[in-house]
Parts: sequence; structure tokens; C-alpha cells
Amino acid sequence: MLLSAMPPDGWLHSLPRFVFFTGKGGVGKTSLACAAAVHLADAGKRVLLVSTDPASNVGQVFGLTIGDAITAIPDVPGLEALEIDPEQAADAYRERIISPVRGLLPEREIASITEQLSGSCTTEIASFNEFTGFLADDALTARYDHVIFDTAPTGHTIRLLQLPGDWTSFLDEGKGDASCLGPMAGLDRTRGMYAVALQRLSDPSVTRMVLVARAQRSALREAARTATDLADLGITDQWLVVNGVMPS
Repeated sequence: MLLSAMPPDGWLHSLPRFVFFTGKGGVGKTSLACAAAVHLADAGKRVLLVSTDPASNVGQVFGLTIGDAITAIPDVPGLEALEIDPEQAADAYRERIISPVRGLLPEREIASITEQLSGSCTTEIASFNEFTGFLADDALTARYDHVIFDTAPTGHTIRLLQLPGDWTSFLDEGKGDASCLGPMAGLDRTRGMYAVALQRLSDPSVTRMVLVARAQRSALREAARTATDLADLGITDQWLVVNGVMPS
């Protein structure tokens, strides 16, 4: 359910533990994510800001080099941040899948696996894999009141993670994209954690999605598509924020 006709800052009220910001590139989702994190920290909350945006500029916002290590923001007590590089995550994900069979399988099969793992599907799954722990592992985020994510998983990624366990039969029946078989093959070991993460994504008492858009037709259409995709997956606590000042 996409909420509208609310006060401009209504989406900031009664925030659950996890808050995701998503939207078309350049609409200001990082600025809003950072602003929300600062707002919560100023209110005395302990906050972790996690970015999975491939062009993340969270570090620039705070004038720091952040990278893939949790970094305290000195000017904002109570706020820490982390930037996950999707391409580095994809490289590490590919290596985890290929390294156990390197030297055991013929080179042509290694090349085939590598090719399967070369697309955008791998990057999406790897990025989700990187921040799943922050969503599903309570021990990892025990010291934080809120975890803010800059760039939410897409409906496509969530659908992939909801596929049945028998990937080969699913694809043989023509129901799935064969290009995703390689990336999905690495999920079995962490299936339990993914199940927790997906359950929490659809629990409005735990997670809120903030869809960010400009007052532009293309950005609003993108937000509408995302809202529908997420609602179809049971993710209903959605708020639309139009990042701009409307004329009278």
C-alpha cells in the first residue's frame, strides 16, 4: 500500500528498526537516507547507515572516507556508516562459488560457470548477500536502534530469492531465467538467513520502504512500478517522498 496525502515528514514518524530508501538514479535517495540517519541520531538513537548504491556518495556527504568497514561519523554522535561496493561483492561472490571447483573441473566448465556469473543478476544477488546479515543477524546489529539502507533490493532480486529450492527443475519448466542459475547456486548454504531477511522485509512492524522520486514523469513512473512490484511481494509499508519543492 503506497501512502500519500500525508504531512511532508510523515514518513519519519514511528520509524521501525529497518528503513530502506530506493528510487531512480539522481532523485536524492542518498541525501534523504543521510538526513534520516542524522535526524535519528540527533534524537538519541544509535544508527547504522548502510549503502549498496554503486555510485554511493555517503562518504562525500559526511566528508569522510568510509568504504566497506563500519565507520563512526565524528560530527554525528551515535551514527556509523558502511558502503558496500556491489562490484567487489560480485567478485567475491563469484570467487566463493568457483574456487572450490577450480582444478577439479575442466577449464571449459569453469569458463561456463564464470560466464553464468558475469551478468547483472550476480551483482544483484551478491549485493543482497552482503547486507542480508544486517537485516537478519540480530547479533550483528544488536547495538543499533535503527539500520538505514540506501538503495533497497529490487522486486526482481526478491523474486529470485523466493524461487523454489530445485533451481534446475524450475528452469527446465521454463519458469525462470537461465542466466540466474549460476548466481542462485550459491544460496543454499545461507537459505535460513535469506528466509529471515525476506520475512522481515515484508513485516511492516520491522521494515519501511521509502520510495524517492523527483516531480518528473519518469521518476514517478519508476516509483509506481517499484511500489506495485513490492506490494505484489507482500511489502506494504511504503511511503512516497517527492524530493523537491512544488510551486503554489
